[in-house]
Amino acid sequence: MTTAPDRYRPVRRMLARDQGESHRVSTPLELFFDLCFTVAIAQAGRQLAHALAAGHLTVALPGYAMSFFAIWWAWMNFTWFASAYDVDDVPYRLTTLLQITGVLVLAAGVPRLFGDQDLSLVVAGYLLMRLAMVTQWLRAARGENGSARTAALRYARGIALVQAFWVVLLFVPHEARVPLFVVGVVAELSVPVWAETHNRTPWHRRHIADRYGAFTIIVLGETVAAATVAVQTALDEHKAVAELLPIAGSGLLICFGAWWIYFADDAHPYLHSARQALPWGYGHFAVFASAAAVGAGLEVAVQHAVGTTHLTDRAAAAAVTVPTALFLFTVWALHSRHHRRGAAQLILPLAALSVLAATLAGDAGVLLAGLLVAAAVAIGIALSAKTVQRRS
Repeated sequence: MTTAPDRYRPVRRMLARDQGESHRVSTPLELFFDLCFTVAIAQAGRQLAHALAAGHLTVALPGYAMSFFAIWWAWMNFTWFASAYDVDDVPYRLTTLLQITGVLVLAAGVPRLFGDQDLSLVVAGYLLMRLAMVTQWLRAARGENGSARTAALRYARGIALVQAFWVVLLFVPHEARVPLFVVGVVAELSVPVWAETHNRTPWHRRHIADRYGAFTIIVLGETVAAATVAVQTALDEHKAVAELLPIAGSGLLICFGAWWIYFADDAHPYLHSARQALPWGYGHFAVFASAAAVGAGLEVAVQHAVGTTHLTDRAAAAAVTVPTALFLFTVWALHSRHHRRGAAQLILPLAALSVLAATLAGDAGVLLAGLLVAAAVAIGIALSAKTVQRRS
């Protein structure tokens, strides 16, 4: 553990953190970092809602996937680095604040990415974040030796090289950008594999679980905010209380149920090694993206209820039911299934399928989805109570 006088030095040597450190949770700087990502998530969700409401599925899905990957990957890189090397001195704080600035620039570029695949602001924001990340890894390399130093230098080189690719992407024809974006994604995901070939960075499993939990709360909070604003706007403009109450109620049931389901089990006992942690960590792209997409879907459902979209009833319902079902399934696949036995194993997969089937109910599908999520939570509580009774 770091002593108090050393803890507050303006500049400290960046050394790997102790993996067995007790009481390791998210720091105020990390929580501030997460909160600033809300702006980018809100932009991506808003643009997704607009594209879906207009029936532009071919714009909505690629635009959302591209923008959310940029948001998620920047967050991932900082989170795992901080778990290993957070020293919380002045240079570290300033570098992190530079990354936050990059997030805000990226957020400003999300509407352009959806509109005409203009990547200029997104890449500019990413450039700020990634150069800051390179600086952090170079600093870590100065404090390490042997294979740990090699890994840190590989991270710095790999990130810099892929960032150069994103800058070059600005100058290619528009029709080639989506295929080349996929190439860039593969390159980004390959950097950690290459960097950690002979050495694993010393992340802290309780800290990582806490960081992912905090970000899940941030995303769910943005979903609630997006749905609330949509309902308020529709009420102000259309006074359609009867049409909006079921959607508002269902949105709350889905968000409350999503929180309950995600935090029903602690993730850190399962994260024994990189073999478990990496699929769990990477798989959260679907958890975060689907949770944020629920908010966009609720916006679409509200707009459809007051007659401002040209979607079918089932298409409007699908904007909510599809991301809700994806959230339920991915949370089960990533960690709920590791803590459940017997019939409890089936709750979330069956709930996901049932929510998808609710799409067929058209206008009633959104309300039905909320009720199904609530039912899944209630059944889970009942089965857990029975298990406790048997053990006692």
